[in-house]
Amino acid sequence: MTIRNARREFLGATVAALLTGALGLASAQAQFPERNLSLIVPYGAGGGTDITARLLAKDLEPIIGKPVTVENRAGGGGWIGWGALAAAKPDGYTLGYLNVPSMYAGYLDPQIGRKERLESFTPIINHVIDYNIWAVRADSPFKTLKDVIDAARKQPDTITVSAYGAGSDDHIAILGIEAETGTKFIVIHSKSTAEAKTQALGGHIHVLGANISEVAEEIRGGQLRMLGVMAPQRSRFLPDSPTFREQGFNQVWSVTRGIAAPANLVKEAETRLVAALGQVINSKAHQQRAEQLSLEPLVIQGEDYRKFLKDNELATKKLMKW
Repeated sequence: MTIRNARREFLGATVAALLTGALGLASAQAQFPERNLSLIVPYGAGGGTDITARLLAKDLEPIIGKPVTVENRAGGGGWIGWGALAAAKPDGYTLGYLNVPSMYAGYLDPQIGRKERLESFTPIINHVIDYNIWAVRADSPFKTLKDVIDAARKQPDTITVSAYGAGSDDHIAILGIEAETGTKFIVIHSKSTAEAKTQALGGHIHVLGANISEVAEEIRGGQLRMLGVMAPQRSRFLPDSPTFREQGFNQVWSVTRGIAAPANLVKEAETRLVAALGQVINSKAHQQRAEQLSLEPLVIQGEDYRKFLKDNELATKKLMKW
């Protein structure tokens, strides 16, 4: 063999090896996901996050090409689920919902002292925004927000309002109302929205603090009466329900629910998940199904989502004095 022929064979083999390696890498990347995905819901079944997650999982499966299993891991103010998510392998197969502002209490509140932080997660994309509401049982003597505020002023620490843990969106909304009106309520922290609704319907608490998607069915069915929606304008899902602002109370509060993975998520998996989740949430079919469940999609992704979460963390820390 001549030197020229040997050089040609060497170059040919090198190019072939490079091509094979590139194709192998592309194939490995294209393989994600190779198995089923888990989607952790840090609350019980039947609440707003659970409803949101099951809608997303159903619509994500045909896009991602694998089954997506919803896992309810309730307890610890959501930190049973968030702790499990933070501790999972960052390979893209375990995802979970981040609920803001509720999740911040776990590590900002010194009495709780979780070791995890926002940085323990890889935020991927926000899914929905769900505004807070106050509602009462249909036969409640409270007909308006003014009725509740007047009663609380006359008899401080006697009117009970439900929430889900210190620093949750429901709790922060109560603090905002107290600060504006000079009132003081008894906050009843429930384990789930389903439990809080049972307490309200059974007459065990005066006021139900929840989110639009969690009570829309009961409002339309007449079991609950809406006192007010904490949104900038009336909800398209409950157009007959007045806002707090309409009634003279400048309160706008909500929870946002987004998808995250453990910190240091494999880049190939992150890229695939951002694209797939964005495709699902932005699709007309998904948005129509979300509307039927009284959910409002709000896509924020990538660095914008990370900044959004950090800004909310700082605002919550200031309001809660943590």
